[in-house]
Amino acid sequence: MNIAAALARARAFLHRKGIEAAALEAEVLLAHVLGTDRVGLYREAHRTLTREERVRFEEMLSRRAAGEPVAYLTGHREFMGLDFLVTRDVLIPRPETELLVEMALEILGRGDVPGEPLLADVGTGSGAIAVSLARYLARGTVYATDISPAALAVAAENARRHGVTGRIVFLSGDLLAPVREILPPGSLVLVAANLPYIPSADIGRLMPDVACYEPHLALDGGADGLELYRRLVPQARELLVPGGHLLMEISPGQVSLLGPLFPPDTWQYRVHRDLAGRERLVVARKKASFRAGPSTRLKGR
Repeated sequence: MNIAAALARARAFLHRKGIEAAALEAEVLLAHVLGTDRVGLYREAHRTLTREERVRFEEMLSRRAAGEPVAYLTGHREFMGLDFLVTRDVLIPRPETELLVEMALEILGRGDVPGEPLLADVGTGSGAIAVSLARYLARGTVYATDISPAALAVAAENARRHGVTGRIVFLSGDLLAPVREILPPGSLVLVAANLPYIPSADIGRLMPDVACYEPHLALDGGADGLELYRRLVPQARELLVPGGHLLMEISPGQVSLLGPLFPPDTWQYRVHRDLAGRERLVVARKKASFRAGPSTRLKGR
């Protein structure tokens, strides 16, 4: 069987199994098996597959048909034009999160951020946000935290792959707690967070490839999905400089719940829509009049 025939059979098989992007995913999986790219498949369309290649391709197709995400099958996912290693220890980076990175780059690209800015990426997972920021910013240091040591190992490998190891400090711990141990209040110019925001009751209603394969630690945001953000916002308020920004990815249905998180005497915030028109990104600015003092120092976790 040659490449062209294998692709045709794979497309039909995945389509029958209800995979929406059957043609694209068949190409991605076969390209991975053959160690080429999708263009290479058509350049060598008449090449005959070896028995080993056919067996491996069929195994991947069966696993995909059973619901396993393509990114976990290949071990890779593109984000912000960069190739990221992903494992089942981390959430698969998604296109809508690029909005957060793009907004952070826009804010930090303004002329009112002097010196070497200090940033934080909370719940870094694969490191997609932290690595992208370090790669596309000309200056600054990113403190990337995660409660999962396995996730931090993946993020550190992605930093190495993209040559930004010296620009990111990886810290194990809960939210901004490990950053507070090494930086004084008012040190950060920006905090980015794509924390778990799916309400607990909705986890079982997610698409099977998400609910059954991606880590629930990276999905479950408590009763209304904002449990971790309620704890993060006061921590960010303490560590941000006056005028600093907190960027948070949320679910569109949570916009009406944001008011109590951002009291108007401390914060100004706006919600931005993603490319699909859904309210997705909170951009909150700590008011310049707010000063963190001893009474604002958070205790415990």
